[in-house]
Amino acid sequence: MIAIVDYNVGNLHNLKNALDFQGLPNAIVREPEPLAGFDHIILPGVGAFKPAMDRLRQAEMETAVRERVAAGVLFLGVCVGMQLLFDCSEEDGQHEGLGLIEGRIVRFAHDLKIPQIGWNQVAFQREDPLLAGIPDGSHFYFVHSYHAVLDDSHNALGLTDYGEPFPAIVARGNVWGVQFHPEKSQNPGLRMLKNFATIQPA
Repeated sequence: MIAIVDYNVGNLHNLKNALDFQGLPNAIVREPEPLAGFDHIILPGVGAFKPAMDRLRQAEMETAVRERVAAGVLFLGVCVGMQLLFDCSEEDGQHEGLGLIEGRIVRFAHDLKIPQIGWNQVAFQREDPLLAGIPDGSHFYFVHSYHAVLDDSHNALGLTDYGEPFPAIVARGNVWGVQFHPEKSQNPGLRMLKNFATIQPA
């Protein structure tokens, strides 16, 4: 059973529809207490880092997320939900994140159009159950102006190049993050969501 965290950031329905389409049991969760009943959690998000982090705190979800991750629950951050996994972001100032993966979020530093909007390839860096059955170099759908910089490159599960290489998929322990939108990425994205749903807690 997958919990989709609703903290008033982004449209959750495409993500829920992608899970429903594959028959993957899920529920939208708006309060922290019910999270204790789930073994998989997805944190979606769109927009800017600080408002997203503020709303996560206002919904009293920050502590609940940390507690569930510490308990070994499998956790996936999507788009801004991935960025919140990091120590901090430089978007509109310096802002603290969840600190579940070491690193920071920075703006693209090149002359290409920002934000990156559209399809781009992801080069897988190693085997992982999240990637099972997905061809290396598959295309996924991105919408973002900021990207992660990792303190430990081993946490990069997939790399994408948009003017500069950046981690599009990250993984550390029972935590994964994807900068793209799997729910908008056709078969590779649907397979990734299914893979996440079927990973068993350690």
